[in-house]
Amino acid sequence: MESNFYEASNFDISRERKHDTSMPSRHYHNGYEIFYLVSGDISYFIEDKSYQVVGGVLLIIGMNEIHKLVNASGESFERITLLFQEEFLQDLFPYNNSFDVLASFSSGKNFMRLTGQEQSFVEKLFDKMIHESVKQQPGSEFYLKTLLFELLIFIYRKTESLPAEEQSGGNPIHKKIFEIVDHLNRHYDQRQTIQDVSGKFFISPSYFCKMFRENTGFTFTEYLNNVRVKEARQLLIGSTMKISDIAERVGFESMTHFGRIFKEMTGLSPLKYRQTYKLETV
Repeated sequence: MESNFYEASNFDISRERKHDTSMPSRHYHNGYEIFYLVSGDISYFIEDKSYQVVGGVLLIIGMNEIHKLVNASGESFERITLLFQEEFLQDLFPYNNSFDVLASFSSGKNFMRLTGQEQSFVEKLFDKMIHESVKQQPGSEFYLKTLLFELLIFIYRKTESLPAEEQSGGNPIHKKIFEIVDHLNRHYDQRQTIQDVSGKFFISPSYFCKMFRENTGFTFTEYLNNVRVKEARQLLIGSTMKISDIAERVGFESMTHFGRIFKEMTGLSPLKYRQTYKLETV
């Protein structure tokens, strides 16, 4: 099967919501790639491994590793892709024998599930990189290198701490759970309970909870809240909707519950989040 080669940019980052990928089904490049799924669910293939990827998963792809993205459901997904050459970091952070920040890319550990706090941390780093790339202010290149190095150290430490079952890759998410995740990504704005969803997919509630957590790294409630808050964040920044309307739009039954969950996940109230990030995008 033919694979396409692409020359990697010195540094490039993009965040897009889309239904399909503009890249050929199989490709590789002479740079390092960090792929983060903000929301949705897709399949991703890296060399001989396949992964069912849900929102909050980060993938790292080394130089010349063949990979492709498949969106079988046809539903929209939001992703962040960062591509860089090794030379981009060398003048600011020269490598030495005691620590190689790029060692993670040759560790065979391509797949990382991130906790809610870890997602918030890396998404803020990505947002800062995108802001610097667009604005091109004095010192932007050095700040981009600093932000990238911080992200690479996080990835290095994360791969070092991965449990054995996550290190081998290969379909980390059970097919049935992937179907449930797809259902939640499409219908997060509706009332969803463990009893309703487990019944819909013919699984007992207790087994459903156990299998969902083992396969996604989240409880059912954590995952659903994660999807809802990410959608709310986009609406807070990209629309003029009232916060109470946004809460209802993404599936929260009360403003109090929405405000509490939103602050737990982002560290800011919905109003403060809107004020902070609206200003940053001007």
